[in-house]
Amino acid sequence: MSSRVRLWVFLVGAAGFAALFAAACFDLPAFGTVPHPYGVRAVHAALSHHTANVIASVNFDLRAFDTLGEESILFSAVIGTVVLLRQARDEHRKDPEPATVHPPVRRFALLTLPFALLVGLYVIAHGQVSPGGGFQGGVVTATALHLLYIAADYRALERVRPLTLYEIGEAAGEAAYVITGFAAVLAGSAFLTNVLPFGTLATLSSGGTAMVLNAAVGLEVTSGIVVLLARFLDQAVEIEDPGEDDGSPRHTGGGGGNGDDEREPA
Repeated sequence: MSSRVRLWVFLVGAAGFAALFAAACFDLPAFGTVPHPYGVRAVHAALSHHTANVIASVNFDLRAFDTLGEESILFSAVIGTVVLLRQARDEHRKDPEPATVHPPVRRFALLTLPFALLVGLYVIAHGQVSPGGGFQGGVVTATALHLLYIAADYRALERVRPLTLYEIGEAAGEAAYVITGFAAVLAGSAFLTNVLPFGTLATLSSGGTAMVLNAAVGLEVTSGIVVLLARFLDQAVEIEDPGEDDGSPRHTGGGGGNGDDEREPA
């Protein structure tokens, strides 16, 4: 497909989306005039289970089984990436060369890193209390760690990023979610039913099972994003294909490829 055809496909799709979006917006009721039945029930269910963040109540209480599917999608995607980007037999690793970082960039990244980590962990811990949660906080925490790559180099990031530990953390987060669901079954309720004490509203120990599931998602997302980025960075920084040093084109590595598709050097 040529670039001109791709452009026309995009323009037609964008025009259709814009028309449908505008039609939907113009048909919306005025703000605050028509309460939605589901919204009323969701707020009532959240407050009855002492979950101040209604979105967290929906994700980890009313539709906790659906959230398990979303978490499993990320879990499966990370596993697929690890398999596809594993080091092939004809590839070898090289030690990344020290990078030169401009002092202002280094200072900004090093100053931002601890604050970004703190924000990510705060968002995870307060998921059932305030806007945020395990998904959002996990992404913030995982990407904040990679500010060290910007501030120093890849070797510095590797020293504080033991991949085995994060791979275990990803599996533990997924397993904790499932085990919590089966614990409810053992307690005589349905799978993933909120059976723990609800605690005091707007505190870290509130929400019952929602608090545990939110923490499990935070662990899985944080660890999964770290592992995901590690595999891509390994391919870009450390792994070399045979013949790369003599100027020949670099071929697709990873696992099981036939090496016929060219790719640009990292």
